[in-house]
Amino acid sequence: MNVVEKILARASGRSSVEPGEIVIANVDRLIMHDLSGYLTAGVFDKQVGGKVRHPDRVVMVFDHHFSPPTEQQATVLQANRDWAARHGIRLFDCGNGNLHHVLVRRGLVKPGMIVVGSDSHTPVHGTVGALAVALGNDSHAGTVLPYGKAWFKVPHTVRIELSGTPQPGTSARDIALWLVARIGEGELNYAAVEFAGPYVKQLEFWDRWLFPLLCVDLGAKCSFVEPDDATEAFLRGLPGELPAEFPRSDGGEAAQVLRFDVGEVGPQVACPPTVGNVKPVADVAGNAVGWAELGGHGGGRLEDIRIAAALLAGRAVHPSVRFNIVPSSREVFTEAMREGLVLPLHEAGATWFPPSTGSNQAYNMGAMAAGEAMISTHSRNFPGRNGSPEARMYLASAASVAAAALTGVITDPTEVRA
Repeated sequence: MNVVEKILARASGRSSVEPGEIVIANVDRLIMHDLSGYLTAGVFDKQVGGKVRHPDRVVMVFDHHFSPPTEQQATVLQANRDWAARHGIRLFDCGNGNLHHVLVRRGLVKPGMIVVGSDSHTPVHGTVGALAVALGNDSHAGTVLPYGKAWFKVPHTVRIELSGTPQPGTSARDIALWLVARIGEGELNYAAVEFAGPYVKQLEFWDRWLFPLLCVDLGAKCSFVEPDDATEAFLRGLPGELPAEFPRSDGGEAAQVLRFDVGEVGPQVACPPTVGNVKPVADVAGNAVGWAELGGHGGGRLEDIRIAAALLAGRAVHPSVRFNIVPSSREVFTEAMREGLVLPLHEAGATWFPPSTGSNQAYNMGAMAAGEAMISTHSRNFPGRNGSPEARMYLASAASVAAAALTGVITDPTEVRA
């Protein structure tokens, strides 16, 4: 069995499972942000009732309404606070960071866990070696909260093996975007996608993170990187104890193996209207942007902030661009301050926002008018996601975002030397 199958077997009390089987498994962690938590709580209170079976397994993070601009949004947060307190649920209030980054940084996701959440990017926790899937709010309210369980259809596995050396200026984010276009949106329906191969093996944790992040765009149910020494070294620096054993494959065959040489990939941009509309940066260079942002589930990492600081050193943000930097967590903002990255970027013209999801869906910031354009490290670029459906959202690496902030247009980051 592979990692996903072993986790499902353990959690369902079975010695083995096979693709296509239905199992009832114990859930180790339910994660909710302020929007999904409010909906789940409403269903639980009105249609289920009673007590939460395992409140210690439930975590809520306020990352969308991180500074509520209306009474209605403030009321949502207050209702969440009251509900969490009533049921003894752990809550990270405004300013702690992005849901998924907070969970990892606080040591609340470990290898071998089953993690469920309403957010569609919940599978990103497969980077840790967990089985992480997105479920609907009603499933959380009906089975996870009252019973601590959920049902799963064991997915078939597709292994993506990456090898080769990227071209100069090409990051893991560029390669992840390129893969979505190369494989095709929705093409790996209900698969467990394993990212493997020598290229993945040599990546640090937060660069590996960028691959399971996009598995939902491939149509996959979950995704994972098999835990190894690099995973263990990263997790040992976080709070909490590690399991005695990490789930590792014992050689089970994947239903499909896709092999790619990343040596052919240069800097990429996902253009409107979908994540899969990916083109080389050179093909869209020169398109004007009014907004640039480091943030979202895939951005606002310390690595992104370092890249931006290097590119903007001694320079200024273009006068037509609003450059927003949204740390993924309080820990990242602390590290950025200690490294001396905050003041130089502020003086260069960037604007710092509280650790959160940033302009994701424009709940607190980043709404665009018709005709405006943004380039960001976010995970989605559907029309209307950030304001007007006639606005344009481009998704790219931190280097491409910083280069556009500097020039005012989409720019190949290899042409902007640090």
